[in-house]
Amino acid sequence: MAVRFTYSRWDGTQKGFDLDADQIMDEITDDLLYHGDVNAALRRMLQNGFRDADGNRMQGLREMLQQLRDRRQELKDSGNLGGVYDEIAQELTDILDEERHGIDRQQAQADSASDERRQDLARQAASERHLQLDMLPEDLAGRVRELQNYDFTSAEAQQRFEQLMDKLREQLMQQYVDQMTDGVQNASPEQMQRMKDMMSELNNMLERHQSGENARFEEFMQEFGDFFPENPQSVEELLESIAKRMAAAQAMLNSMTPEQRAQLQQLSDQLMQDMDLQWQAEQLSQNLQQMFPSLPWERGYDMQGQDPMGFQQGMQTMQDLGDLDQIEQMLRGATSPGQLAEVDLDRVKDLMGDDAAKSLDQLSQLAKMLEDAGLINNKEGRLELTPKGLRAIGSNSLRDLFSKLAKDKMGTHQIDRQGIGHERTYESKQYEYGDPFNLDLHRTIRNAIRRGGQGTPVSLQPDDFEIERTETLTKSSTVLMLDLSMSMPMKGNFLPAKKVTMALHSLITSQFPRDYIGIVGFSKVAHVIRPEDLPEVSWDFDYGTNMQHGFLLSRQMLARQTGTKQIIMITDGEPTAHIEADGGVFFNYPPVAETIEATMREVMRCTRDNIRINTFMLDPNAYLKQFIETLSSMNGGRAFFTNPETLGDYVLVDFVEHKRQMSRGGNGGRAARMGRGDRQAG
Repeated sequence: MAVRFTYSRWDGTQKGFDLDADQIMDEITDDLLYHGDVNAALRRMLQNGFRDADGNRMQGLREMLQQLRDRRQELKDSGNLGGVYDEIAQELTDILDEERHGIDRQQAQADSASDERRQDLARQAASERHLQLDMLPEDLAGRVRELQNYDFTSAEAQQRFEQLMDKLREQLMQQYVDQMTDGVQNASPEQMQRMKDMMSELNNMLERHQSGENARFEEFMQEFGDFFPENPQSVEELLESIAKRMAAAQAMLNSMTPEQRAQLQQLSDQLMQDMDLQWQAEQLSQNLQQMFPSLPWERGYDMQGQDPMGFQQGMQTMQDLGDLDQIEQMLRGATSPGQLAEVDLDRVKDLMGDDAAKSLDQLSQLAKMLEDAGLINNKEGRLELTPKGLRAIGSNSLRDLFSKLAKDKMGTHQIDRQGIGHERTYESKQYEYGDPFNLDLHRTIRNAIRRGGQGTPVSLQPDDFEIERTETLTKSSTVLMLDLSMSMPMKGNFLPAKKVTMALHSLITSQFPRDYIGIVGFSKVAHVIRPEDLPEVSWDFDYGTNMQHGFLLSRQMLARQTGTKQIIMITDGEPTAHIEADGGVFFNYPPVAETIEATMREVMRCTRDNIRINTFMLDPNAYLKQFIETLSSMNGGRAFFTNPETLGDYVLVDFVEHKRQMSRGGNGGRAARMGRGDRQAG
């Protein structure tokens, strides 16, 4: 049964393509070229973020941390903890007003009687009661303490006070519940008793766990699992979740003023009739603080808002602030993408929004996606490029440079001239006298049948013959000399030069596989660079530009190769170092005659070996121009005075044109002359 697909017009709401390994490699290519460290490149990508193929912004850690700080400030500005019991305090004020009205009513009744003695006693009692109410402490805890021993005149006021105390006891007891679980709201006496049983068994389980005994976690969860809707899967997970809630409750206490804390403690001491629950909670808190010392037990927050918070709102705010602190700690401590997988994405989504959670999820998968694509390997915790990753960087560099060139400036490896060779082009032509007789039998017979008609035997005539075209094969051997002296990064030339090196290596190995390319890096001394080590190559923390040693190594490498030979040198400085007869290194700046002469002697040796030297100069001064022109005149190579922006254009175009000249039968090296166009920066 055929599969049918339905397409609709893009309206902007459909989900675009997700991040893939190629996008990641594109993003970190320049970083890898500059620093050569996959781990460092991914860390910088983590910090800065980027945009995916659809233009969607993937937040980096810097942006997330700023968003986190803004969210923390928003929570701190959302209210103040001085209003945890404002509602009860206001209700208590109303009760006192009710009691004063009751006193006044009782005195009014006495005044309406004719008994003067009764009137005097009523006035005296009313005065004493008003004075007693006037002398009540200002704080809530003090008022509650005094009113518990007060003989109310108003029955309505007394009833309201008793109801208020029940409500306050319920809130204080709920405080202990909230420290433990969010599975119980508005706990009834029966639920509170079960709560006590759960806390007692929890302390017992904790003791068994700490002593190495069987904690009997499954039995505990079977009986009390409804207290913990988050469904922990182990003792450690259960205790950690409780510890976080208790740490949030402690943070709320720490965030109160000393007066507010003292008032809360006094209220708790006065009204908590169930001392066993209080003792169990305190015992558990002490045990958990010892077990999880890294939690912010001592942390408090400067709540700066104007609106008073209720107790439950205050608890939730403290939990949110604590979770933000934990997320921040994990983000700051992340040194690799995989470490971000430990962050609770659901919590990030709740606190910071969908975009932050999605970006964090994508960031956590960066290294894994590159590994799954075969672009990097993890060797004992260090990420390294694979051969496939190396080719990807070279391909990206080549694409970036070619994309800057006009299409008509670049060609492929195709040539117009046809000649003898073993490489078929899968094209044919009518035979002409002198052509190699590589007969295309199928086309030849077809021509004969078309001319003479069907039937056998088939009669062949010279005009029927068609031969296969073949491509003339050429080979060139190239060594690229890359300046690694300190001046290259200082002048901003290192990254463009290394990108050109990677691009040229990719071009030759992919488009001209029979050609040879070697790489030599040079600063105070020169050394051969293996292609697989190229991404990690960086500048040398040393002064000196030893062209002489670079030419020597390049000449030795090319001596083992065939075909047309050339050296491509990319540099921004004059020769200031050379190898002496005893093998030591001589360095001097500015250049001295000995270094110039040693360099030119090596240039002459390259010239005798038919090795052409094409030089690409970055930021040349007058002296450097004169030196390079002398070198090119002596060798027959060419000089290009360019800049970092046009370096890739010059090198790649020159290399491909060199191949074209060879394919047309000319000697690209010998035919190249230094002309005005070569000396222009373009």
